[in-house]
Amino acid sequence: MNNSTLPLTVRRSIEMLGLFLVGALVMLASDVIMPIILSFFLALVLLPVCRFLDRLKVPRAISIVLAIILLVIVVGFFGWLFFMQINKLIIDFPTIKANMTQHVNHLSEWVDKKGHFSTQQQTKMINEQSNKLLNYAGGVLGGVATSATSVLLFFGLIPIYIFFLLYYKNLLLNFVFLWFKRDHHAKVQEVVHETEAIIKSYIGGLLIQITYMSFLLGIALTIFGIKHALLIAIIFAFLNLIPYIGALIGNVIGILLTISSSQEMGPVLTVLIIIAVVQFLDNNILMPRIVGSKVKINALVSIIAVFLGGKLAGISGMFLSLPIIAILKIIFDRTEMFRQWGVLFGEEQPEKSPLKTPATEIEEDTPRPE
Repeated sequence: MNNSTLPLTVRRSIEMLGLFLVGALVMLASDVIMPIILSFFLALVLLPVCRFLDRLKVPRAISIVLAIILLVIVVGFFGWLFFMQINKLIIDFPTIKANMTQHVNHLSEWVDKKGHFSTQQQTKMINEQSNKLLNYAGGVLGGVATSATSVLLFFGLIPIYIFFLLYYKNLLLNFVFLWFKRDHHAKVQEVVHETEAIIKSYIGGLLIQITYMSFLLGIALTIFGIKHALLIAIIFAFLNLIPYIGALIGNVIGILLTISSSQEMGPVLTVLIIIAVVQFLDNNILMPRIVGSKVKINALVSIIAVFLGGKLAGISGMFLSLPIIAILKIIFDRTEMFRQWGVLFGEEQPEKSPLKTPATEIEEDTPRPE
């Protein structure tokens, strides 16, 4: 995997052109690419199940189908749990409406006192904004049918992709190895094994994280008498999968659900404290022990990857951005042409400053992957 024979300027031009083409391809064909990538990750997670069934002499096709059924049961359980909580929220709508009206009235009185902005002016502004919102909603609703179809198509294709990725696993691996000379097959094999280990650890860890955070947060909120505790817990657990910004959005939704379900403001503080405690346990004790990933991505690249993934491929791009970056780092660390990108993605900072020390000396000091 060495392209050192190419002039440096040509190599850098190829890199920039490649980045542009990959970004354009993802943006233009995200509806096709993202289900395949997600299916690839889930297929790696299900691979141990298939291998176990293979050892029991179960035919390959049947073992793959059984593994997919297991995945569908787990996802279906969380889906059922979520919609049950949504149903309870809908039943509680009259109480929510009364509570929100009271909170809005209190806010209106406070604004009137502090800003001398009369109730009539506030009502006029709210009506104007409501009309704009209704007009906007009308345009959005026109595309709801198409969006719903896209979502069903997205999740309907995933089991099919998983089946064929697992069924043709050896064929796909053979295709990958044929891209490289025999001298490089050892490195290719190393990348394949480490990618499998990282993705199984990462995706499997996230599934475990969703489970324990949903129940841990749900039980804690229920003990303190917070209404719709399990719904808040499930929403936060799933949004927490989006690095950095997911937890912030989850906190906002938790606050809104709590405010709409209570006439007091005390429960809001309770929800924030409980979420902070559970998240501290998750970030510092539970998740590091479960995932234990050897690939470390620095915070700057993680944040950029999340927003860039969202821009290129929407919500699915935000969820999948970190495992994609982790795989790229594994590959980049083992190629001379792209090794600088692997350094950029990682957390290992050079002890010496490039401004004071030649870059070649720093490069020699930088540890290479074993």
